[in-house]
Amino acid sequence: MQKKKPCYGNMSPLDEQLNFDSMPQLSRYSDKDVEQMLSEICQVLEAHQAAIDLSLIVLGNMVTNILIRHFAPGDREEMAEVFARTLQASIHNSHKPPH
Repeated sequence: MQKKKPCYGNMSPLDEQLNFDSMPQLSRYSDKDVEQMLSEICQVLEAHQAAIDLSLIVLGNMVTNILIRHFAPGDREEMAEVFARTLQASIHNSHKPPH
């Protein structure tokens, strides 16, 4: 099995950084689809040699853009809170040993 190269900089490969089981996803999205999209986004950040803080700014702006474009104004704040709680749970769960 070929070892994946780091996403960018000194970051670990995606499979070492993220616990895909901890981020809820609808069953209609396969792990393969999610991992492919993550890999492509990571390649863009790498191509731009984006620092970690710039990467977080860009990804945060992307989330904001999605919320604004796809949710009614009255639903955006609730969706942002749900997203933030899910992100926090994912980070919290990443410290737990795998089952």
